[in-house]
Amino acid sequence: MKLTEIRAIAKQHRITLGKLSKSELIKLIQACEGNFDCYATAFAGKCDQGDCGWRGDCFDASRIGEPSGN
Repeated sequence: MKLTEIRAIAKQHRITLGKLSKSELIKLIQACEGNFDCYATAFAGKCDQGDCGWRGDCFDASRIGEPSGN
């Protein structure tokens, strides 16, 4: 998902964007939605959050070692 789409979702949740990274925004969105804020933390392609809307992006970010911070 593109950052502009993620920012739009964050705004719907009234999250102040500031200078947050993609990972930070997604984690805040996950928490606002009542889910685990675990984006990009899957290890070895394993995750027990089967219904997560971020699952595909999460695995990609975990594989490339996307930093979860700024």
